Amino acid sequence: MPRRVEPKSEVVFRAAKARERPYLLTDGNGLALRVQPNGTKTWLLRYRRPSTKKENFLSLGRYPDVSLVDARKAASSARNQVREGTDPVEHRRAESTARKRIAEGAFHLVAKRWLEFKRKEWADETYRKAEFVVREYLIPALQSKPISTLTTPEVKPIIEAIASHAPNLATKARQYVGGIVTYAVQNGLREDKSALMLRGVVPRHNKGHIPAITRPADIGPLAIAINAYKSPITRAALLLTMFTGLRPGVVAAAPWDEIDLGAAEWQVPAERMKTRHAHIVPLPKQAVAVLKELQSIVGKRIYVFPSPARQRTPHLHRDALSKALREMGFQGKHATHGFRGMLRTVGRERLGIDIDVLEAQLAHAKHGDVQKAYDRTTFDDDRRRVMQEWADYIDRLCLETTQVAKSREI
Repeated sequence: MPRRVEPKSEVVFRAAKARERPYLLTDGNGLALRVQPNGTKTWLLRYRRPSTKKENFLSLGRYPDVSLVDARKAASSARNQVREGTDPVEHRRAESTARKRIAEGAFHLVAKRWLEFKRKEWADETYRKAEFVVREYLIPALQSKPISTLTTPEVKPIIEAIASHAPNLATKARQYVGGIVTYAVQNGLREDKSALMLRGVVPRHNKGHIPAITRPADIGPLAIAINAYKSPITRAALLLTMFTGLRPGVVAAAPWDEIDLGAAEWQVPAERMKTRHAHIVPLPKQAVAVLKELQSIVGKRIYVFPSPARQRTPHLHRDALSKALREMGFQGKHATHGFRGMLRTVGRERLGIDIDVLEAQLAHAKHGDVQKAYDRTTFDDDRRRVMQEWADYIDRLCLETTQVAKSREI
């Protein structure tokens, strides 16, 4: 039978001196004061885990911050938990997790941290889309709801409301909510196996193709309309998109330090590309002329296409390009992303450009792990030649359109 330890007075614990090694000064019923060589004193409760009966220690705080009286009360409460089958260490851990979930688990806080986490692996345009959907649709609707208890019935009507006017955005919103919840689970803000069941919430719809002009007879009028557009910044951005086939978001956010007008070359770093690979873009002489003219008008700032004062972004927003095409009467006929389809279709069918060269210019991702790992061909020389052919072809179509219009006036 273990020897019974008599409770001690606080004077004993206060007077305890540090030794070369840590030691325990017992008070009875499992309570003891651990004294470290540096003089630090900590209350500990020795107990047996209810589930395994193995011995364990529970820290009750430092002395003298926690007095002997308070340490005895805390020890008594912990012993009661053990008698009821609760492990006090696990109980404390659960309480700490619950407090963390309350303090850090509001939806808007978790969503913002998720965006920052994903930004490291996303291209700028991918991040822009996600940030827009989260900021404009998800945070206003879910704001301070705790991520730990967020349920499918709470999220479902929000996704359905988005789907009623923007099905594509609703699909993205559903994906983003799933990503935010997964992030919460991985960071201890939500229990495992508590995923939301949102599959099928967004009704299936016919996505169709991105509107793109691909008939040569229509390309001339499109290019002429762009050349006549009122804003020199937006006009130049549209022309550069048409001459290069790059994604509109990459064009709109282009900084001058990526572009070498003397070498007629544009080097886009990997972090700005969807494929996460650096991309060398040959600039035909028409594109160089457009950029030089723009530089003479607005000067050389950080960004090629500086933002109008009313925009929040430091550079032209890609939506400004879409707005310009709508104002020119091309809504439903040609989108900013449609320049890529136009180059791929017309370049192949009318100019006979090799499909691999076109794919390289469009910076499409390689298909399959083997191709991604070993196919590094970029066709730089071929692309420089064919992109000049492409710009010259557009010029010819513009000239033909103008001549036809003049002949009709006569």
